[in-house]
Amino acid sequence: MEQIINLLNYSFIQRALICGIAISICAALIGVILVLKNYSMIGHGLGEVGFAALTLAVALDLPPMYISLPIVLIAAIIIMLISQKKGESGDILIALVSTGALASGIIITSISTGFNIDVSNYMFGSILSMSKADVIISIILSIAVFAIYMIYYNRLFMITYDEKFARSRGINVTFYQFLISFLTALIVVIGMRMMGTLLISSLIVFPSIIAKGLTSSFKQLIITSGIISVICFILGILVSFYLSFPTGASIVFVYIILLGITKIINKIILK
Repeated sequence: MEQIINLLNYSFIQRALICGIAISICAALIGVILVLKNYSMIGHGLGEVGFAALTLAVALDLPPMYISLPIVLIAAIIIMLISQKKGESGDILIALVSTGALASGIIITSISTGFNIDVSNYMFGSILSMSKADVIISIILSIAVFAIYMIYYNRLFMITYDEKFARSRGINVTFYQFLISFLTALIVVIGMRMMGTLLISSLIVFPSIIAKGLTSSFKQLIITSGIISVICFILGILVSFYLSFPTGASIVFVYIILLGITKIINKIILK
């Protein structure tokens, strides 16, 4: 315990905790909606788009987050537009976008600087190397996501469980579907530094999947997902620091262990 307390004296640990907790909570919030609507893979698809965007930023020697944010937001809007107008399956669109983005990122990398440290950090996560500017931007965007989510909480709840009922109440379901995509894109961008583009979807999906087996209402699911997300993040940071593992992979490893434990507990209780 004393060693853990001593870690808080390091400024990079302080930045990692502040930023990571904020991102984890926001990811858990939006993850609840995506999981319940069977649209959870959008995080993975947008993560691949983020990878292509950051390789472009590195190649042009520009700030990765400033380039990634508009590109990922545009990708999220395009996916939703095509899905709405053409009636295409969301999973098919995500697969097409993600593979195309990944291929683009690899091509950009191969003809520019190659897989350098910056690209590697964004692919696999390196929250301990976040700068003060990264933390400030991440916190601002996290606050924005949280505020929007809370403001539209009731309507997001309705369209998550029953879109037809929501439409009958005069709610513009299409608008809120775009809002969900917008919030997901924000989370993907601000979470890339922490989890890496290849693992960002796990930050969105795992808390909700684990919490579903422990709760019985939407409100409980949201609260439990947030708590699980923060706990797993902190444990993942400790594993990453003491074992020198990549941050994103360490957090995912903790999620997998907790998911296995909850599955075992649920089977025992059901018996």
